[in-house]
Amino acid sequence: MPKVLTAARVRVPPTNEADYLATLRELCQFAEARGQRIWLFRNAKDPHLFTEFSESQTEMSHRAQASRLPEEIKLEKRLQGLGTYALDAWELWTEVSLAAGAEA
Repeated sequence: MPKVLTAARVRVPPTNEADYLATLRELCQFAEARGQRIWLFRNAKDPHLFTEFSESQTEMSHRAQASRLPEEIKLEKRLQGLGTYALDAWELWTEVSLAAGAEA
């Protein structure tokens, strides 16, 4: 079954960075318990620009769509207040298999 991914660009002011990172770390604990993964990358030329990659096994289990605990919802809202997300931040992408014999 193909995986589902979002790639969310977010600009975080320097004054919010420590809280942003701590909040995302806390959210990662919930995600890992559900079999989801979250990666964070910092732009090499613009240290205040990040990309959050969130992966799940299905569209309905993805961070952007799954029903979540109140604590997770609170963390997501906190993240939204700490940085500015790109308009397409929650577009879902579906994995395409490159294995020999896989159908397109």
